[in-house]
Amino acid sequence: METFEELDDWHRELRSHFPILTDGPDQAYLDSAATAQKPRAVLDTVQHYLTTANANAGRGTYTWANATTALVERTRTRVAAFLGDPAPGRPSGVHFTSGTTEGLRTIARDWLPGHLRDGDEIIVPFADHQANLLPWLEAQQQLAGQGVRIRVRELPYDPASHDYDHRALPALVTGRTAFVAATHVHHVYGGDMNVHRIRAAVGPDVPICLDAAQSVGHLPVDVGGLDVDFVVFSGHKAMALPGTGAVWARNTRGAAFRPGGWSGTPNTCGIASLEAALDWLDAAGTDRIRRWTTALAGRLTDGLRGCAAYRILGCQQSLAADSTVQRREGIVTFRHRAIPSNDLGFVLASHGLMVRADGHCQGRAGESESSVRVSLHAYNSPAEIDRLLAVLRSL
Repeated sequence: METFEELDDWHRELRSHFPILTDGPDQAYLDSAATAQKPRAVLDTVQHYLTTANANAGRGTYTWANATTALVERTRTRVAAFLGDPAPGRPSGVHFTSGTTEGLRTIARDWLPGHLRDGDEIIVPFADHQANLLPWLEAQQQLAGQGVRIRVRELPYDPASHDYDHRALPALVTGRTAFVAATHVHHVYGGDMNVHRIRAAVGPDVPICLDAAQSVGHLPVDVGGLDVDFVVFSGHKAMALPGTGAVWARNTRGAAFRPGGWSGTPNTCGIASLEAALDWLDAAGTDRIRRWTTALAGRLTDGLRGCAAYRILGCQQSLAADSTVQRREGIVTFRHRAIPSNDLGFVLASHGLMVRADGHCQGRAGESESSVRVSLHAYNSPAEIDRLLAVLRSL
């Protein structure tokens, strides 16, 4: 892994692209799993679009309308390419949504019911973000109202590693297993959930839907290597504007995915920002971003594990900076043994350290007690981690 010193020039140049950070150097933004900050290139692109070609897409034949329609279609191809789709549009497709939650719910509402028959089973995560649980339970209820009974089974977890339990999963797979939902990077524990092992466990024919909200824009995502059927992500976590997201659908297992109903006006500003954000991320290098944020997370866990007052959530074997097991993908979550997490969040905010302190929207089998989550991106620095550690140690 490249050291901080070797990447120092890269990081200094990259951080200068974020006006909100350069204008507020005393503030350390450590909540990128909630939303990422926006580089100047994204802000300028949106401003340029709104002042030169703002129009509706697919509704007119004049120059601005044609330019906006071309933007939307060009960005579909851009998303597919960013995700490593070797042949975008043949037969795969990209559909824009307001974010991961709407994308998952659209699959659950418009695609999944037509894929299931009475007696089928689906396997979904109960301890990940509730956006990757509730839509599948809603689909079960929707089908029950139509007289179609399906069984929802819980994707098993390994309590030690907080990864999916890939050894226990094959025992849940039957001839009626028709769908699996999973998460690429866990939004609390920060681990890559090794989705390739799910494919090995469920076989070649079962569709897999992947919540990639914490991976797209943070690390390389290759749909070819993952061999999943849906990749859903939020643009605002990948440096685009809020209200922007996408569903990539492979369209080779089951019917092709098409959102139901009339789509209405697309979020053209968001789509313009997404194209610019993906260009910026490619130029920065998602592989390098991953190495940087993983090293920052290692610096934090290595510093915290010697403090008896704190308990770090997730795999305990990956805390040391020189750990040889799988490292955390830029997300570290912990609790103080005496100070409530919400109070700790206020204390950190008073020192200019912006973290998230609550229950993190986990599903029903997730952590029941609130915690403090530090989530990092390429613009964060070792100095910010050291500053955070100094405050935490003082408590």
